Amino acid sequence: MGDKMSNIVPFKNKIWLSSPTMHGDEQKWVTDAFAKNWITTSGENINEVEKLVAEYVGCKYAVGLSCGTASLHLAVKLAGEKLYGQPKPNQGTLQGKKVFCSDMTFDATVNPVAYEDGEAVFIDTESDTWNMCPKALEKAFELYPEVKLVVVAHLYGVPGKIDEIKTVCDKYGALIVEDAAESFGASYKGRQTGTFGDFNAISFNGNKIITGSSGGMFLTDSKDDADKVRKWSTQSREAAPWYQHEEVGYNYRMSNIIAGIVRGQMPYLEEHIAQKKDVYERYKEGFKGLPVTMNPYDAENSKPNFWLSCLLIDKDAMCQQVRGENQPMYIHDTGKTCPTEILETLAKYNAEGRPIWKPMHMQPIYRMNPFVTANGNGRGQSNAYIDRGESLDVGADLFERGLCLPSDNKMTAEEQNIIIQIIRGCFV
Repeated sequence: MGDKMSNIVPFKNKIWLSSPTMHGDEQKWVTDAFAKNWITTSGENINEVEKLVAEYVGCKYAVGLSCGTASLHLAVKLAGEKLYGQPKPNQGTLQGKKVFCSDMTFDATVNPVAYEDGEAVFIDTESDTWNMCPKALEKAFELYPEVKLVVVAHLYGVPGKIDEIKTVCDKYGALIVEDAAESFGASYKGRQTGTFGDFNAISFNGNKIITGSSGGMFLTDSKDDADKVRKWSTQSREAAPWYQHEEVGYNYRMSNIIAGIVRGQMPYLEEHIAQKKDVYERYKEGFKGLPVTMNPYDAENSKPNFWLSCLLIDKDAMCQQVRGENQPMYIHDTGKTCPTEILETLAKYNAEGRPIWKPMHMQPIYRMNPFVTANGNGRGQSNAYIDRGESLDVGADLFERGLCLPSDNKMTAEEQNIIIQIIRGCFV
């Protein structure tokens, strides 16, 4: 491996996984907020960016919040209240009920279930899009027919099989919280993600397709739901001449400064998506001949936003790799490699990659929660995980063999070609 890459020197400027791409318009609207002294959680920027986002995704209402997690929390809280009514004092709206959740995702997707005193039941992933498996979801409803809420995420900007998931949920009378934090701008069968759920959330975190440095939005067609979330996000203040509070509230409203950044980013969303797609396609072409595949998507029905390009190493091309709770180890093997080796090699050349999301059912905080696979095996139905030689735990397999590649849209084609050369060298 060393001889093949001996002519490559580390990048002078770090190649990031996905960093903010600013254009100048952001500063214009932030300066406007300063000039008008709207340095608060209300103002023209918030009003305008809510309008822009609602128009873009095709929903009636968007409520600007402090982050995507806040949006998800209030979506889950609202779902719980609709399903189970007002909780007892000091109890969340889910009141101990089970909730089906995407397994392969960031923990911000599922933590709101815990905030509201629910119990997450993790649904295994499918291989076609790396998202929630509809077959596993159907099996979960057979095992837990009392469940009435599903929290589903779209991984790395690739839409899941949301129509199949909706069909299963409709069959069992369940509501959907759609986590489109990573997939803003992606569409499925011509419809934007963030509009399929009963309650929907997007994110403008610093590494997302467009950013406000932070920020998120709750998306809905219901004025009542939008008004409720807006009220909760401003400490649940009642319409009184003093500070009147009749229920628990939160300091979750979006800042007018953050909204100014997002407002300046919005005109460039499609440009960012096109740039991210170019990154994905260059990797796909550059890896031809290697025993790898890219993160897949349904080209006929979906248009991803290509937020992150990911690599999956063929099973027979994996060298030995072991991961503890916090540290990995591997043994280099000629002609083979593993995510750990590739990530460590990229780091030596000043490029950032990351492991793909560690499935929630493997996380220490959620290891005791039920986990359901497509054939009904997993946790909660048996005393131990049963491996019959089938791919029972798709998420764990993807975590073992997958990694996120440097996907920054400011990376030049020349820089990306060097990244490709570095990764090819790991198989030598």
